[in-house]
Amino acid sequence: MKNMVEIRWHGRGGQGAKTACLLLADAAFASGKYVQGFPEYGPERMGAPITAYNRISDERCTIHSNIYNPDYVVVVDETLLQSVDVTHGLNPEGAIVINTHKSPDEVRPLLRGYEGRVFTLDARAISERTLGKYFPNTPMLAAIVKVSGVLDPWRFVSDMETSFKHKFATKPQVIAGNMECLTQSLKEVRG
Repeated sequence: MKNMVEIRWHGRGGQGAKTACLLLADAAFASGKYVQGFPEYGPERMGAPITAYNRISDERCTIHSNIYNPDYVVVVDETLLQSVDVTHGLNPEGAIVINTHKSPDEVRPLLRGYEGRVFTLDARAISERTLGKYFPNTPMLAAIVKVSGVLDPWRFVSDMETSFKHKFATKPQVIAGNMECLTQSLKEVRG
């Protein structure tokens, strides 16, 4: 498939990994791409590990299965590094993006021998600074856009602003915080 990018998200129920996956699909669709964004549910409870997937392509995609060999992996909760093989099937030419205050070199030993690119972002610090609460999905959404190059980062920010203005029309303070969160995240990804 021409220019298809596959992304797998790992998070815990309630952290917004599914929401971020669907927002990425919306933003890619707005930029003229063909998209898929879907979660895989296990036990549906707050805090349980969840997985979500994105396929983004320049052509219509006829594959309708989970993603077993992703180009990119997003880890929304670093505690999953101990319990889930987040790098399973990850393309060594791709990358992994992890929500942590640690550097890429500090988390690499936890990645079961993965030798590809490793990026980190302190989503907690950014979201608490810009949103006043811990919402890791918004910073991680910006991080995967930056790392993957699947969308132009600044077009993505513009499209997200349009989406937020529609979604939060009666709460302009929410829009400003989310926009600041996205732009700070794009700047603070380490790799």
